[in-house]
Amino acid sequence: MIRVAILASGTGSNARAIYADALQGGPYKLALLMSNRSVAPVLNWAESVGIPAFCWTNLEMANGSLLLRFLKDNQIDLVVLAGYLRLLPKEVVEAYSGRILNIHPSLLPLHGGKGMYGKHVHEAVIASGDAQTGITIHLVNEEFDRGPILEQVSIPVEASDDAVSLAEKIHALEHKSYPLAVRRLAETLLQQKHHG
Repeated sequence: MIRVAILASGTGSNARAIYADALQGGPYKLALLMSNRSVAPVLNWAESVGIPAFCWTNLEMANGSLLLRFLKDNQIDLVVLAGYLRLLPKEVVEAYSGRILNIHPSLLPLHGGKGMYGKHVHEAVIASGDAQTGITIHLVNEEFDRGPILEQVSIPVEASDDAVSLAEKIHALEHKSYPLAVRRLAETLLQQKHHG
């Protein structure tokens, strides 16, 4: 089994979707959940389903050697960002190269980068008059939303759409696509483990 750590800052709707997929026999298990916000509802959810949940300060999360040691001590194979809004330390990005996934609620490189998350992205899509929007699942590197893209799923922007309706459509796309991407990467890592 591939051991997954989820990093989240909010309600954890993507974490829940991934957890549901793992229960369906995905080749991975959610070994731990970390958040940088003590009030994040995702922490209570994780504890309620028996996933070890940890809240670290932004200062602790930014300490690369501390975070890396914690992930290694917990034998984490794959790191999944699910609404985690900060850059990971360089040491972690290097040690887990090709093994950190993120999802972004637009078709990157459009509407990506620092400060572009949640409703800010959907407002930017509407403001720019884009005919399409969607989601991007990518590997993480040392820059916001700049890692290699694994998959994009697009939907049309309707004339009636606003930031709220787009957010709902994008969430539905995320909940369907992200668990499958985690599963695919976990299967690849499992094969590498067997052959390694």
